[in-house]
Amino acid sequence: MRYILTLTAIAAAVAATSPQVRGQDTGQSTGGGMLSTMPQGNYECALPGDAASAAYDVVPGGEFRLGAASSYISPKGTGVYLLRGDVLTFTRGPKKGERYRRIGANQLQKIDANGGRTKVLCTRLGANRFSED
Repeated sequence: MRYILTLTAIAAAVAATSPQVRGQDTGQSTGGGMLSTMPQGNYECALPGDAASAAYDVVPGGEFRLGAASSYISPKGTGVYLLRGDVLTFTRGPKKGERYRRIGANQLQKIDANGGRTKVLCTRLGANRFSED
C-alpha cells in the first residue's frame, strides 16, 4: 500500500511541474489537449506576398477540403486528420505527417519538421459541405 501511495505522489508531482499544467506557453505545442475537429470546407494555403505585387501567393497543390468525421480531400487523394489541442496532424492519405497549428477559427499555420512555424497559412474559403463533386 505504501508503494502505491509513493508512486501516486510522484506522478502528481511530475504532473504539477509540467509546463502545460502550470499554464506556461513554451512556444511549441506538443499536440496535447482535447480532440476536436476543424470547420468543414475548402482551405487554400498561401505565402505572404509583398507590397510590390499580390498580397499573398497561393501554394500550388496545397489546397484541401475538410469534411465530416475528420476526413479530408486534397488534389492527390483522400485521408484523415487529427486535431488535438491546437495542432492538426494529417494521419492518413497523401498529406500524412504534415502538421499545422490552429491560429483562428478558420485558419491554420504550417509547422515544419522541427516544430517551428512556417509562413504558410491555410484559410477556410467557405462553409461548403463535404462532397465528391
